Amino acid sequence: MRLILAEDSTLLREGLVRLLVDEGHEVVAALGDAVTLLAEVARHRPDVVVADIRMPPTHTDEGLRAAVEIRERFPDVGVLVLSQHVERNYAAQLLASTAERVGYLLKDRVAQVEEFLDALERIHAGGAAIDPEVVRRLLVRTTHGDPLTRLTPRERTVLEALAMGYTNTGIARKLHLSLSSVEKNLNAVFTKLELPHTTGYNRRILAVLRYLES
Repeated sequence: MRLILAEDSTLLREGLVRLLVDEGHEVVAALGDAVTLLAEVARHRPDVVVADIRMPPTHTDEGLRAAVEIRERFPDVGVLVLSQHVERNYAAQLLASTAERVGYLLKDRVAQVEEFLDALERIHAGGAAIDPEVVRRLLVRTTHGDPLTRLTPRERTVLEALAMGYTNTGIARKLHLSLSSVEKNLNAVFTKLELPHTTGYNRRILAVLRYLES
């Protein structure tokens, strides 16, 4: 695939370039800030953009804002944002409109090469990739009235895999379940989270956003 990298750490940026090139991918641009990112995306139209959330000049949310704009202006371009910490609001912003061709990973996950490359492949294929640690921390919320407390352990495990971006077939393979079992558990999740089947809404995205929201 053709990629653009936006990461202000020279060491990490160059390491990612080498990793991706070694895997047979093409890095069409590698940037140290988010200022020129949109222009480079418009110029090269890559398959996927990998961008740090906090970049110069303020090191706050430049990369995230650029990622959200890329999703709006170039819906065919996948976006994978990298973060140093679990930041629920950022993940929710990124998924607010769609969970297609989008990902949110912690930087530590990059060191786990196979998981990082798998995330890129899922995004390139039109899916999503949400860091397991982000999902884990969100799923442990057990405040009174939280609909997630209604889920069985199996349903929570299926929801966790859904939130990571796996398709039904991918969930079945990952959890060693039959496809019908996955579908049954997901339907139970949608019911317990009070997500009726309504035209115009994607219940899979809504189920993830239900606990990503602040």
